Amino acid sequence: MPASYAYLGPEGTFTEVALRTLPEAATRELIPYVSVQSALDAVRTGEAEAAFVPIENSVEGGITTTLDELVAGAPLMIYREVLLSITFALLVRPGTGLADIKTVSAHPAAQPQVRNWLKKHLPDAHWESAASNADAARLVQEGQYDAAFAGEFAAARYGLEALETGIHDAENAQTRFVLVGRPARPAAASGADKTSVVLWQRDDHPGGLRDLLGEFATRGINLMLLQSRPTGAGIGNYCFCIDAEGHITDRRVAEALMGLKRICREVRFLGSYPRADKDPADLRAPLAGTSDQEFMAASDWVARCQDGRF
Repeated sequence: MPASYAYLGPEGTFTEVALRTLPEAATRELIPYVSVQSALDAVRTGEAEAAFVPIENSVEGGITTTLDELVAGAPLMIYREVLLSITFALLVRPGTGLADIKTVSAHPAAQPQVRNWLKKHLPDAHWESAASNADAARLVQEGQYDAAFAGEFAAARYGLEALETGIHDAENAQTRFVLVGRPARPAAASGADKTSVVLWQRDDHPGGLRDLLGEFATRGINLMLLQSRPTGAGIGNYCFCIDAEGHITDRRVAEALMGLKRICREVRFLGSYPRADKDPADLRAPLAGTSDQEFMAASDWVARCQDGRF
């Protein structure tokens, strides 16, 4: 397998900065790709060992491009996640002032994070979306746009200047990135893990989503992400992308997945992996009977009943 990681490029993206925080990145060739889709396809075809892509931000939630690529196509699995604090700089060609800016560009996920700043400081500027924030900087360098919202670190790479820095509408904004590879055995539980799945209902019926969520709730499993995505089969047809606390080897998580497999048309397992924040699962006191020990004790009791040893 090639010792390379694909990532959303070009060079100078927040994705590259987050990827370089992984210790194993120092031993891999890091190859930029023009889109999330092409980076993930590189893994599916064997061109790359893994791909590193953004999947969620704290302002807008799940990044739909990545979620949709994980929902469709040959199965992939998440192995790691990284959280990166995000602030933007307004990058321009040398000599450009605010009054000169008529067009600005960035990745679509950046727009909600700078919308208010843009309204206040550049109310008449026209927004143009780019494949990534670094690609927007490249387009400014080439003269296609007047300014780009990107990381300040990208300025030197593209011969630009940071006209403004520290731009953000929300304090402490973060983006979550994931390392995605082909399916294999998940890493051992770390004690602070997350499990990601995609769920498709058998049919549309009243209380259908409640039925899915009930498999988690009755086992005391907290959800960290719930986002519906259209299946393409018509208006009203959705699947559900879910991140839950815990690891597939935790009894409560395994039982929840078994319950979902029974009632869903399809369940796609996207992986169990360490949480970037290292926070352990929150088993709240009122939810008695949700520890692995209690699940194992209940399972042993059923086995004794079946053997007539109760």
